[in-house]
Formats: sequence, C-alpha cells, structure tokens
Amino acid sequence: MNTLLAPLWEISEFEEIQKQLDKENGCVALTGCIESQKLHMAYGLSEGRFQNRIFVTYSDQRIKELLEDERFYDREAVVYPSRDLIFYQADIHGNQLTKERIKTLRRILEGKPATVITTFSSLMAPQLSLDIWKQYLLHMDGKSIIDEKAIALRLVEMGYEKTYQVETPGQFSVRGGIVDIFDLTEENPYRIELWGDEIESIRSFDVMSQRSIEKLSEITVYPATEMLLSKNQLKTGMEKIKKEAAAFEQKLRDEFHTEEAHRVATHVKELEEQVMEFGNAASLDGYMNYFYEETVSFLELFDMKDTVFFLDEPAHIEEHAKAVETEFRESMVHRAEKGYILPGQMNLLFSLEETAARLSRGHAAYLSALDMKNSFTGKLLKPSLKSDMTVKSISSYNNSFESLVQDLKRYKKNKYRILLLSGSRTRAERLARDLQDAELTAFYSGDPERELQPGEIMTCYGRVLRGFEYPLLKFAVISESDIFGSEKKKRKKKKTYEGRKINDFNELSIGDYVVHENHGLGIYKGIEKVEVDKVTKDYIKIEYRDGGTLYVLATGLDAIQKYASADAKKPKLNKLGTQEWSRTKSKVREATGEVAKDLVELYAARQQKNGYPYGKDTVWQREFEEMFPFEETEDQLLAIDATKKDMESTKIMDRLICGDVGYGKTEIAIRAAFKAVQEGKQVVYLVPTTILAQQHYNTFVQRMKDFPVRIDMLSRFRTAAEQRKTITDLKKGMVDIVIGT
Repeated sequence: MNTLLAPLWEISEFEEIQKQLDKENGCVALTGCIESQKLHMAYGLSEGRFQNRIFVTYSDQRIKELLEDERFYDREAVVYPSRDLIFYQADIHGNQLTKERIKTLRRILEGKPATVITTFSSLMAPQLSLDIWKQYLLHMDGKSIIDEKAIALRLVEMGYEKTYQVETPGQFSVRGGIVDIFDLTEENPYRIELWGDEIESIRSFDVMSQRSIEKLSEITVYPATEMLLSKNQLKTGMEKIKKEAAAFEQKLRDEFHTEEAHRVATHVKELEEQVMEFGNAASLDGYMNYFYEETVSFLELFDMKDTVFFLDEPAHIEEHAKAVETEFRESMVHRAEKGYILPGQMNLLFSLEETAARLSRGHAAYLSALDMKNSFTGKLLKPSLKSDMTVKSISSYNNSFESLVQDLKRYKKNKYRILLLSGSRTRAERLARDLQDAELTAFYSGDPERELQPGEIMTCYGRVLRGFEYPLLKFAVISESDIFGSEKKKRKKKKTYEGRKINDFNELSIGDYVVHENHGLGIYKGIEKVEVDKVTKDYIKIEYRDGGTLYVLATGLDAIQKYASADAKKPKLNKLGTQEWSRTKSKVREATGEVAKDLVELYAARQQKNGYPYGKDTVWQREFEEMFPFEETEDQLLAIDATKKDMESTKIMDRLICGDVGYGKTEIAIRAAFKAVQEGKQVVYLVPTTILAQQHYNTFVQRMKDFPVRIDMLSRFRTAAEQRKTITDLKKGMVDIVIGT
C-alpha cells in the first residue's frame, strides 16, 4: 500500500524509529499521535517487518474503534476480548466471547500472520500454553480410523455439547454412522460419514437445509472451551480444591465463622457434583491454578522475535490495569472472608509489573497524544527512542460539500497529496466525479500501490473513523465520516413483554381477572387465612359466576395466570362445578389440532417441491447495501443473512420477520426485493393501509434511485388510468416492484 506508506518515509526520524524497534527488546515512544492516525503509523512501522501485530488498549469500546480502523489495513484483524476476571460469569451472548477468543488462538496455532486487538487486562489473565492446545486438536482425513464412542468422549473433553442434531457452534451429534461437528470457529458444521470405523466422506453442510456445501479432504476441529481437562486432571484438581477447602473450612470454624465455613463446604460439594457427575467444566475458570501447574500470559503465545506490540495511550492503559488489579484484589479478599472463594483463587491474576516485564522482552511502541514522563509503564518499558509526530485531525464538514471543496482547493494550492476514503467503490467514483464538476482534478483509483504526487486528489475504497493530516509532509487522509458526518448510530434495542405466569402477589390487585388452569376464569379477591385441621394457612380467594368461591393455597400461585386488570372490559366468568371450562379447553385443543394438521400438510407439500434458488450476492447487491445510511443492528443482520440463505436454497421460502416499529424490517424486505429483481423476478409488496403504501413507495424509490429498478404503486392515491397502466406494464414485465394494499 505505497499510497499510504510512501509519505511516512519522508519523516526524518522514521528510518531510525524502525531500526530501534527492530532491535532485540526494542522499544520506542511516539507522541503527538491521534485517533485513526495511530493505525497508519503502526502499519508503516510493522508492515513487512513483523509477522504479528498486537494492539493493546484500555477499554472494550476502544477495541471496537481500533478494529474498525485496522480493518482498512488488514481485513483479517481479530479481537481477543477479556474475560470477567472476578466472577468468570457466563457469556451473555451464549459462547460468543469464547468463540472470538478461540478464533484468535486458532490463528496463532496455524502459524498465520496475526493482527490482534486486545486490552491490557487480557494480558493479565492466565492462559493455557500452546503445547496444551495442540494436544486437544482433533485432526481427521480419509485415512483416519474413527470409533464413535471414543470420538464422542474426546469432543466432550474439548468442550462440545452432545445433541441429537447440531444447530449452533459448539455442538456435535453421533447417529447411525454419521458424526456431525459444529466447530466453534467455523461458519458451517462438518459431516463425517463412516463405513464401519473408516471415514467414507467429510463435507461441510448447511444447518437449515442439511444440504452439502463442500467436500473436504481433511479437517481440524478446535476446542470449544478454554478449560481443557482430561478425567485424570479433573480428579487431581478436584482433590486439591477439596483439600484446601477442608483446611479453609476448619480455619473459619476455629474463628467461629460457622456460616462462612458452611458456605465453603456447600459450594465445593456442589462444584464436585457439577464436575465429576455431570462433566461440566465451564465453571472452573476461576480454579485454573488448581488444575494446571503452569499457566502463561497471552503475550507468551507469540514468537516475541517476530511480534510487535503497540500500546495505545500507555497512561490510560496503566490506569485501566491498576483499576483491574485493585478491583480484583479487593473483591477477592472480601469474597474469601465470606467463604465464597478459596484462598488459592486470590493468586489468579498476573500483576501489572509482571505483565509489563513480559512486554519488555519483545518489540514495543508507545502511541500517545501526550508525553508520559511520570508513567509507571514508561519507567518499566524504557524506550530507547522518543519522537514527536506533527499530526492534525481533520475538522468535520458536517455534510457541507462546499466547505470540502474550498479546503481541497487550498490543499491543492499548497501542493498537498490528498486521499479521500469512501466505504463504497461506487460512492468513491461518484465523489471523484462530483469533485471534477467542482473544477478539481480529482480521480478514482483502485490501485493501492499508486504513489500520490503533490497536488493530486485521489478517492479510493476504504474506511477509517477519523481523517488526519501530516502538515510537514503535506499529506492528508479524509474519511467519508469527516465529509458527511455519517457517524452511524445503532438503534437501541427495546425489551418486549413475552408473557409469563404470576411470580409475586404484588403483581395482583383485588378485582383483577385471573385464570386457574383447572377451573377457568374468575375474579381475584385477595389473600385470606383459613384454618384446616387446626392449621392456619394463607389461601388465594377466587370468585366465580353465581357466587362460587375457590380457595387455592398460596403456594399454588404457579397454577394461576393474570387475564386482565379490574378496569378491563368485563369478560364472561366460568362457573364452578360444571364442565364448562373443560369443554372450552377441549374445543381449543381440537382447533389447535386442526391448525397443526393443516400446517403439517402444507409443509409436507412444500417439502415435495423446490423453490427458485437465487444466486450469491452480486457486486451490485453489495454496493446497494453499503449505501444504507444507518448501522444495522445485530438482529437485523442475522435476519438479512437468514432471508438471503432462504432465497439461495431450493426450499420454498416461508419466513416471518418480527420487530417493533422502527427496527428496520423494511430494509430487510428492500434488500430481498433488490436481490430478486437482479435475477429478473418481479416483487409484490403488500401493506395494510394506503398511507403505508405511499410511505413504503417513497422509501423504495429513495433507496433504489441509483439503480435501474422500476417501482410502481397500486392504491387509491393513484387514478384509475394510472392503475390500469401499472397493471398492464406489470403483465409485460416492465415493472420490477409493485407496492399496494
């Protein structure tokens, strides 16, 4: 990428900085660095010189920003997220965090060049060595001999969950000479077909359709957990835990802390049950040092001679590391006093000093805006060279194209080399044409090796969060977000009510309508104390039609559901002692059975037929999607991906997209419609009201205005003549998309 690298060679100290960084334990400090420019400088210093580039920062939010910028230089850059060092809580996104971490470890194990972005706290957490990871890789090819029981036990040791049919990463199934494995680091699962104990075929397949994707000659399955333990290791580790727990329990009892002592004993007993009886090692991360004699830092997984570490704002990193260390120490001391953890768990974390000392054995570069004279990290990692960069950030143009043109004319007059980045090749080409119309000699280029000449303005494909300028080099990079201020904002997710049983008496008010699962609809009349066989207990009182009253033990709350509030329209109440409620339930059951039968017949008929399989996304499709002016939500991206997979499969499509108002359902439909139109198909978009038809028509027209797609509308807003013309053109195939009620 000479377009970006060539200007850096004009920095007077640049060659000397590289030489110092190349030395054994070489460390340099660069100040004056800002935002996206840090990644540009890091790329210039490391490209072609080090196999691995590790960015160390101070927060998860900063990781996201660095990743977005780094993807411009290395599309295969990965994130190594930190775990919760205190509680080792379950990943709220399923196994997503573990998946990202193991994907990074896979890249290291395969010996591929790696660009990794992580936080300092990840370096402070203990890891398993690469030697242990290599022992738990499962390699199979056409010559492998497979025993179904042995491979099932092996996969369980590797952290995989056995299921009847694999659906998500981290699962496997064994049935009738077929072994399915959904590798945690892969997009699609593997299917291994056996002939006896010999492998007949290996292929990847689609989870939804179960159809083969690609035939494979060999595969390597990577673990689905970071706690890799054999049965012997589990047994030995649990013995150590029990021994220390017994001693700690006795110590607490001697100090008359009986509650805490009981807590220790109970917790260890539950842990042993989980691990030894159910084989669940997921909760053992906090006990790592009981199962492994030695652990390593993430830093030690790399060849230090061929790896360079870039520290993003060392002062912030130090502050972050000290906060993690303090929080960990204080929390562990408090929890040990209360009997929630064992004393040995308090030594799990590598200290700031230990981690910085490990960093000092490799090549490191500080990238900061200001000098860090009093930084502890700076004292421990003593830079052999300090250099101050002269860099300026690009001011936002706030969608003012005129202001951009004025600045570019000034830059051009001063012989600046200007690189304008756009997130779409189409937009980059259009931007170049717009600048030419404004009497600027701008051009689009897809050649990253082309060196810019003084006074040249080049647009190209790429994206960084913020632009930057080197005034002394007369070189500036301007991003699309600088020009249009299109800082994409994610829509906040709203929680929706999913319906549930009554969990607390506070959820009920006297007069509310409730349904008892055996007696039907009645009115809640409160809680009354009733004496039965000289024992007084709390009962829920429910009043039914014709004065009937039902008393339900307060402990039977789970049999009752709230129907409506007291101020709702009065429903018909059931009568106690009749078959009325039973008949109602029977009718519903029969109706449900009829619906189920119809659905089964419908889906059976659909299974017998094939739908039209659309092709993979075209360049036009990608360009069209890049022009979406908002940031897609995670759920929206999943829905779009699922819809496209439906369209590309031979299955007849039948998908329901649910979401609140403003959650982007229309955009999913627009992309699907655009995909259909590209293959010569016509699309009908139905809406419930005339107003909605007009609104959706406007949205479709606006989104597709730059593409040769004809969109028409059928509603009472159109005259009879316009409607007849639309229908005629629709029959002739001249209308691509029609929107109507």
